[in-house]
Amino acid sequence: MVGQRFVQLLEGHPWFEVSELAASPESAGKAYEEAVAGRWKTSADLPEYARKMKVKECRPNLDCRLVFSALDASVAGPIEEEFAKAGYAVSSNSRNHRMDSDVPLLIPEVNAEHLELVKKQQQQRKWKGFIVTNPNCSTIHMVLALKPLMDRFGLEKVIVTTMQALSGAGYPGVASMDIIDNVYPYIGMEEEKVQTETLKLLGKPSGNSSRIENAKIAVSAQCNRVNVSDGHTECVSVKLSKSATEKDIIRAFENFNPLQQLKLPSSPQHPIVVRTEMDRPQPKLDRNLERGMASVVGRIRKCNVLDYKFVVLGHNTIRGAAGAAILNAELMRVKGLIG
Repeated sequence: MVGQRFVQLLEGHPWFEVSELAASPESAGKAYEEAVAGRWKTSADLPEYARKMKVKECRPNLDCRLVFSALDASVAGPIEEEFAKAGYAVSSNSRNHRMDSDVPLLIPEVNAEHLELVKKQQQQRKWKGFIVTNPNCSTIHMVLALKPLMDRFGLEKVIVTTMQALSGAGYPGVASMDIIDNVYPYIGMEEEKVQTETLKLLGKPSGNSSRIENAKIAVSAQCNRVNVSDGHTECVSVKLSKSATEKDIIRAFENFNPLQQLKLPSSPQHPIVVRTEMDRPQPKLDRNLERGMASVVGRIRKCNVLDYKFVVLGHNTIRGAAGAAILNAELMRVKGLIG
């Protein structure tokens, strides 16, 4: 499903043109519309440009310089390494290399300076190309909301409970008998990813930019699958280092836009959208705000255990996956990593 989002979101992109589509050997040799027949599951129609494109195998002989990877984690690791070794820039949504010490785990608004790791990655691995990854879908939206709080007030503890959409499980995803009239309280490795990726994302490069010093924050996550098509909802509580009023918190969210001057094509005008209604955000109403590229925050209020609590909503296959990797590549182009 993330691969389909890439195909959809790259249609008419002002900087990138899709020249190749690659997938498993079972799909190789087929026209893309044949390969996804009966399995095209995004809300928009299959783009015309992609219908007749012949699908190739995932080997580093593709006519392109930039590769977007939406491969399953069971196969992504070595394939992405082969492409990077052969000189391709790989912008990956897969989890395999996220926590590698020399691979940037990137949210452009949060840690653009982590791209400095690319030089070290190429030196250490003797690659002509490189790999840059985006985080887990839940982590992206939560960390977008945490970053302005950390910058303004300092951040010590985070507790998050997620209610994650069905599309995050791919297709065919969760069996209907498991999710209808139910909440499924376990998503494999999800809690671990939220807890570890957050610390790397909010960390700082070491003195020689050879690795990232993890943020000194305690993070506890509980992750659940719910009967929603798209859009992850997260209930977040935070302990701050400095005192802040509710107005201070809202102001920090609303003023957060570090990419404004770069004018990246996929960058949202407002990375964090604040809803003041008592019953928002909601997936059905708010997941497509800013073309699905924003984190929507609401129900900001005092917490009796920590300092403040709020609700974060984000589109999991757009900003939480394909859109994130595309935005990462746009930043890589602006920073001179892609010609």
